Amino acid sequence: MSIRTILVDDEPLAIQGLELRLLVHEDVEIVAKCQNGREAIGAIKTHKPDLVFLDIQMPGFDGFSVVQGLMDVDPPLFVFVTAYSDHAIRAFKAQALGYLMKPVDEGELADTLAHVRQRLLEKGSAEEAEKLKEVLAEVAPDAVSDGAGLDGPSSSGAPGRFEKMINIKDRGQIFRVDVDTIELIEAAGDYMVIKTGDNSLVLRETMKDLEKRLDPRRFQRIHRSTIVNLDLVKQVKPHTNGECFLVLGSGSQVKVSRSYREVVARFVH
Repeated sequence: MSIRTILVDDEPLAIQGLELRLLVHEDVEIVAKCQNGREAIGAIKTHKPDLVFLDIQMPGFDGFSVVQGLMDVDPPLFVFVTAYSDHAIRAFKAQALGYLMKPVDEGELADTLAHVRQRLLEKGSAEEAEKLKEVLAEVAPDAVSDGAGLDGPSSSGAPGRFEKMINIKDRGQIFRVDVDTIELIEAAGDYMVIKTGDNSLVLRETMKDLEKRLDPRRFQRIHRSTIVNLDLVKQVKPHTNGECFLVLGSGSQVKVSRSYREVVARFVH
């Protein structure tokens, strides 16, 4: 299976350099090369690629504008390419699969493509499962309503041992983070932003997988994309419409959505 790919950068040398690095990855098929955001949107809608390497800083129509311009179609996987590390968090919030710093490191590129391959396989599996459900809905509707095995074995077994230290590779370094110091975890696409009292680190992992590694008695969701360490909550501040804010040890405040009000009830007793 080839990974149909588009390269977008306003610097021709940057496109050429990335193209050369991709030559060793035989399953990557470059179907178009674009030098501005508007051209990229047209090419993506025409070619319907699997993957787009997208420069963030381009004159007039930047990488984030390209993503916004594709809200009306089934978007490809995006990997942002940038010379500025401070764009990373915004890139994740734009649902990028990842980001690469210029000049692109061959090892980081290989890791990113491995992640792309996995995502494409998962997407294919999800589509096959959905087709199976549609067939079952016609020939065995009772099986579908009962969820007969389509979602695999139950994951509600007895809890195992939870992590005390988490290794995070960020900015070319490996950080060992004591779980006790983690105040807040925010989801950003396929990455987690791990916040301690004095640092923010980016971890390539889904929220679902990370939750399995943390003690649920301490780490709870307060929003669909936010986990908080309940041990580090210093104050609960009521807000309008049944919502409230949690004040953490560092002084930062995070809102609890109404869907997760049961978390706040733990502090009442």
